[in-house]
Amino acid sequence: MTTSFAPLAWEAARAAELVEALARRSGIETRARAPRRGRSIKDDLRVGREIAAAADALGLETDSTIVLGHQAGEQLGEIAPAVIEVPGFGCLGLIGASRGRARLLSESRAVRTVRLKDLSDWLARERGRSSSAEIDEIIRECGIRDGRKKTARQALTRAWTGEQQVATAWSLREHAGLDFGRQLRDAGLIGRLGTMAAAHAAEYVAWLVSWWVLGRGALSGRLDEGWLAAWALLLATLVPLRWVGVWSRGVFATGLGGLLKQRLFTGAVRLDPEVVRREGAGGLLGRVVESDTVETLALNGGMASVLAAVELMIAGAVLALGAGGLAQTGLLVCWTAFAALLTIRYGRKRSTWTAHRLELTHHLVESMSGHRTRLAQQPAEEWHDAEDAALARYVELSRALDRDGARLATLVSRGWPLVGLAGIAATFLAPGGSATTLAIGLGGILLAQRALKRLTAGLAQLAGAWIAWRQVAPIFRAAASRPAPGISVPDDADDAGEVVLDARAVGFRYAGRAEPALHGVDLEIRRGDRLLLEGESGAGKSSLVGVLAGWRSPTTGSILAGGYDRLVLGDDAWRSRVVAAPQYHENHLVSAPLAFNLLMGRRWPALPDDLAEAALVCRGLGLGPLLDRMPGGLQQVVGETGWQLSQGERGRVFLARALLQRADVVILDESFAALDPESLQQAIRFSADYATTLMVVAHR
Repeated sequence: MTTSFAPLAWEAARAAELVEALARRSGIETRARAPRRGRSIKDDLRVGREIAAAADALGLETDSTIVLGHQAGEQLGEIAPAVIEVPGFGCLGLIGASRGRARLLSESRAVRTVRLKDLSDWLARERGRSSSAEIDEIIRECGIRDGRKKTARQALTRAWTGEQQVATAWSLREHAGLDFGRQLRDAGLIGRLGTMAAAHAAEYVAWLVSWWVLGRGALSGRLDEGWLAAWALLLATLVPLRWVGVWSRGVFATGLGGLLKQRLFTGAVRLDPEVVRREGAGGLLGRVVESDTVETLALNGGMASVLAAVELMIAGAVLALGAGGLAQTGLLVCWTAFAALLTIRYGRKRSTWTAHRLELTHHLVESMSGHRTRLAQQPAEEWHDAEDAALARYVELSRALDRDGARLATLVSRGWPLVGLAGIAATFLAPGGSATTLAIGLGGILLAQRALKRLTAGLAQLAGAWIAWRQVAPIFRAAASRPAPGISVPDDADDAGEVVLDARAVGFRYAGRAEPALHGVDLEIRRGDRLLLEGESGAGKSSLVGVLAGWRSPTTGSILAGGYDRLVLGDDAWRSRVVAAPQYHENHLVSAPLAFNLLMGRRWPALPDDLAEAALVCRGLGLGPLLDRMPGGLQQVVGETGWQLSQGERGRVFLARALLQRADVVILDESFAALDPESLQQAIRFSADYATTLMVVAHR
């Protein structure tokens, strides 16, 4: 069966419009309308940028997936909604896929259902057009009869394209930094929490009624089979109610934990680099540890507190019906307020204890990092003085915290029966008192004690969660921070001599410092320039690089890239025009293939042309022997646990990463410092020839 997908195709120039239409048709809530770009797109790399920019403008996230010929049907069935980019053809809008069927969105906003197999076969045929001549030559040489040529051509096309990329799919999803309340609502967790509370309340009421039925029958002297049957039925009702409550609690806990982890991970990768530098490894490790505390204590303490609140309200109603009446209920309210005061005191002690514990973690990590320096510069008898003093203080704070914790756990729940009994003592001692009201009053006291015990445990956990939250909140809030999307501007000018970077009276001051790192800097860089910036250590060279590259915002002055500032271009567009390779100690390799480390600033997954260009740049920088030596070549895993690179090889990988981003301006901050003279000359010559505009920063 031959299926034509031409009526469903969108032009590449309308990729942004397709993203918006696909998101709305798929039911994804969007933040704004995507910009209508409507200009010609020269290459497939620009198509990906258009799709990513449109998704960002709508408040969405997008990931690209390479669709392989033999896995096309399976892959497309798992990533919807998605934009399918077919080189040389256009784009398809995939709304959803299930049971071997795919729903595609046409330019007229009509939805058409097709078979996934037909779609994957068509993608293979489109990819196979470039190799049709080779396939026809194979058929001719094999002497295949005319009647079987069509079948043979289809089989050869499937085999030819089986391991090759037939399309790029850009999946769409809501941004992880959206309003957390909305995320909870969209995930159905708020309703699940209500179900849990309602099930627990119903279970608690049914349990009380069952004992009321039993007590009423016993006290009235008419405990016949009917009363016992009613009591048994009420107890049997507890089983499904308990099941619903426990199941809802598990679903709520799993869903909330997943959303929280997703949010914190997004926030971690969006933290301001300056904040990361100030925190240090120890401070960040402490925040990561506290994130687990937030999830554990908040879930357990929050749900325990909610259930305890339900039980307290029911206990208050029971007390109002028993001996003492509303006065007894008021006494319970006052005792609950007393428990809240003890919780506040406990929270303050725990806050001090947590701050000291995190400080211990920070100093431990920093001491481990500088252990060799301490061994060389500090007398052996003084190695552990600071640690001993810090641990002694920690033990002291821990004891104070344990005392307050024990007081909160025991005084509230065990003191309440005495207070409650004192409240009904007059009724209990008065002659002619009602046995029924006394029984109800005693039952209410016991119910309130049970609820208070659960409440104090939950409040203690909530206090710990709140203290941990204060440490984790910056990471949580960082998830909502998004780079400015900017506006669409032409970026394909290539006139030699054009001003590509213009700085006027630029100044920059680090937070907490009185003296500025930069003051009154004027700099003009034209297309094709080759510049060398030299200076003494601490002169502000790296600060200037950070400001020009868009890592930091200048405190005074202005910087224009191609005549536009960062607010107009947006952070992503700015960093695609101006790329900098930071100093060696601020650059990193991740445990991944060498190709990923080279092309992570460009696009991933990489296309064959990307890999070929990466290999060309590596060999131009003198890394050819390294590629030949590694068994996997560009696919060899490097990084902390992978193939070990020398310092010079790592430096040239960082250099290649910057060059491969095809930016208007490439800034190299002491990137040649670790190279020997021969490698230095080769790397400088190649960088100067390859980069459109080059600025080299060196130490004088």
